[in-house]
Amino acid sequence: MTTLFVISGPSGAGKSVLIEQLLARDPGMRFSVSCTTRQPRKGEEDGVDYHFISRDRFEADLRAGRFFEHAEFSGNLYGTHFQELEEAALQRRDLLLDIEVQGARQLQEKGIDAVYIFVVPPSFTGLERRLRNRNTEDEAAIERRLKQAVDDMAENSRYQYIIINDELEEAFTQLQSIVIAERIRWHRMESKLGPVLDSFRKHNTNV
Repeated sequence: MTTLFVISGPSGAGKSVLIEQLLARDPGMRFSVSCTTRQPRKGEEDGVDYHFISRDRFEADLRAGRFFEHAEFSGNLYGTHFQELEEAALQRRDLLLDIEVQGARQLQEKGIDAVYIFVVPPSFTGLERRLRNRNTEDEAAIERRLKQAVDDMAENSRYQYIIINDELEEAFTQLQSIVIAERIRWHRMESKLGPVLDSFRKHNTNV
């Protein structure tokens, strides 16, 4: 059974580094590569970090119902193709989605069974410092991201888990612990538990 792990949080909260570490240490986790209409940042690779596509193609796929979820953020469109979920299921791996709050809300409103994790910075000041230190955007873009961050933080109660990313190693330990715990919930272990229970039923003298 493929388990969906949905990670959201304000831009600059440090989601990418946590996800990178988790994927490097967990072969059972597949990263869902989202589509986006924004331009690649320095060092980003098409098909690895995102599928960078035109707005026309994105909107055509959206009309065709090919997206699992989608959202608009800072003037750019983001979305997850159904193909990502299908490929994870074929590989018998869990699927990790790094998506905006809008996209996560869509999944929640559809009743999608997933593990919803919200990563937050230690403070507004800390977030602003991280965004400026990246040196990837102009002042207007930074201001838009800060404004969006205020809106995103108001959605925190929609998530099952909160990770305050102040100290990286501690935040990663928390993320890894969530994944481990969720994988051994009863409804996800049922298929593996069946043969174990059967072995005990053979010795049930009360039957």
